[in-house]
Amino acid sequence: MLNNLRETLRPTLEKIGKGFASTGLSPNFWTVVGLVIALISAIVYGLGIEFGLIIGGLLLLVSGFFDMVDGQVARVTGKTSKKGSYLDSMFDKIAEVAIFLGILVGGYAEPYLVLLAITLSLLVSYARAKSDAIGIKLQGIGIGERAERLLVIAIVGIIGFMDIAIAIVVIIAGVTLIQRMIFTAKNISE
Repeated sequence: MLNNLRETLRPTLEKIGKGFASTGLSPNFWTVVGLVIALISAIVYGLGIEFGLIIGGLLLLVSGFFDMVDGQVARVTGKTSKKGSYLDSMFDKIAEVAIFLGILVGGYAEPYLVLLAITLSLLVSYARAKSDAIGIKLQGIGIGERAERLLVIAIVGIIGFMDIAIAIVVIIAGVTLIQRMIFTAKNISE
């Protein structure tokens, strides 16, 4: 859903990309920054400290911002690459799993729900990768892509309801997986 907003926000996103590109730092640098901040967020969640949900959630939002910056910098500088795309995708999955692990270790949600959220989130990503491999593009297909899932965790977690956030992630990831499987099956040409 958030990917569909990108067209509307394109002028603003390009300005952000140009601003960060003016530093001379590569898109991959910003990818690493996003990963490091996500890992710090996961550690904060895992420590279960006072105000951990607020601090972890804010760090997660900042990480998401840098996840957007890297792609914008790549586009405005003309430095898009297969290597950068690969690193971005892999780091996104590492960050997402780390966040769920932090939530699990911190005891913020039922372990079986966290495991289900991790599993469904990775299956949503796998569905996209598998469909891409056979030439079917799934970007924007589904109600719960990675950005939406992490936004739910950050915002609902900040207000103190991480167990509900994880339940929402399970639902939207499950629906997205089904949507992607149906879309791909309908568009496979034998």
